[in-house]
Amino acid sequence: MRVGIVGLGLIGGSMAKSVKARTGHTVYGVDLDQETMMLARMCGAIDGALDGDTLPQCDLILVAVRPGAAVRWVREHAGQIASSAILVDLCGVKRTVVTQIAPIAAERGFAYIGGHPMAGKERGGFTSSSDSLYVGASMILTPDEHTDMKLLETLQAFFLDVGFARLTFSQPEEHDRIIAFTSQLAHIVSSAYVKSPEAQRRRGFSAGSFQDMTRVARLDEDMWTELFLDDADFLTKELEVLIGHLEEYRAALESGDAEKLRGLLKEGRELKATAGGN
Repeated sequence: MRVGIVGLGLIGGSMAKSVKARTGHTVYGVDLDQETMMLARMCGAIDGALDGDTLPQCDLILVAVRPGAAVRWVREHAGQIASSAILVDLCGVKRTVVTQIAPIAAERGFAYIGGHPMAGKERGGFTSSSDSLYVGASMILTPDEHTDMKLLETLQAFFLDVGFARLTFSQPEEHDRIIAFTSQLAHIVSSAYVKSPEAQRRRGFSAGSFQDMTRVARLDEDMWTELFLDDADFLTKELEVLIGHLEEYRAALESGDAEKLRGLLKEGRELKATAGGN
């Protein structure tokens, strides 16, 4: 199979490396950064450039750039995509992307489905990409009533081959609602937490808890601003819930109410036990 990858950062670069490490597929890639293209060629992550000659040959196209850029790329290149091809976007939000790409795919006659690999690192770029990033991870797909079962079977075989442990099926709205809690909220909390003046005076006083809370504060602010705003309705609701719970802890501390505080902590511990590790 011929696989085209748009964007060779952490996500796209890891996809290219995983495909080459675990399958016999041919990979064509494109990235705006020419140094990234050179590195991808030199390390064997891609077999060649994804361009006007190779794009029409691709059986599968993975778009691994920010939501707005993904929509623009598809709009500009839709005429070069074969009607037999499958296009999957790998963006971190789904509603805004799916609603714009799906009509283009329907008009041009190629298959399209929204996707989101549940894997990442706090550092981005091709140099952070790895052929093991997706090992054991979940790949989310958002099929609709027009999605063919054979397409899903093809994608399931492909994503399992490159290292994913499972496919999770969702709808764009459900995806964005849940991801606001499991991913986006965590990044906001980490970013806000590290702004305490004590963060600069904590050397010798921090261990695993501090590292866990601050790891994802080292984010790409341009990318996450776009993701947050695309999911602002669900993310705002999650922030309201979190702020409400924090107010409960503050009230218990201010009043010296040990029983209330103990109850809040016990409730959190029990909910964590019910939710499990992931």
